[in-house]
Amino acid sequence: MIALLAVLLATPQEKQKPQEPPEEDESLKTKEYAFNPLQAGKEIKVGQFYLKKGKNKAATLRFLEATRWDPTSAEAYLLLGEAREKMKDSAGSKEAYKKFLELAPDSKSAPAIRKKLGIHE
Repeated sequence: MIALLAVLLATPQEKQKPQEPPEEDESLKTKEYAFNPLQAGKEIKVGQFYLKKGKNKAATLRFLEATRWDPTSAEAYLLLGEAREKMKDSAGSKEAYKKFLELAPDSKSAPAIRKKLGIHE
């Protein structure tokens, strides 16, 4: 009865909008990220393990995950740049390195990254 009343009282726009069924396959759902530096740290550690093993794509995905959990993590962007550089993704590595420099301009790694990017100060 209440559902029928809701349909009758709905605006024309609400009546036209079909309701999507819930996603059954959990892997297809879009992941929602909230600020979580602990999870970012875990992703970085796993990414470093993959990087040492030479699994650059897996490392890249982990570092990318870390940047999503903590967009302020300069370390994650630095490592993401390194992993992408090893994958011959120069545009991606430059993007990650620029973000690293934005977050940590005074880092001890910053001069070497500026040199890689051709930035002279």
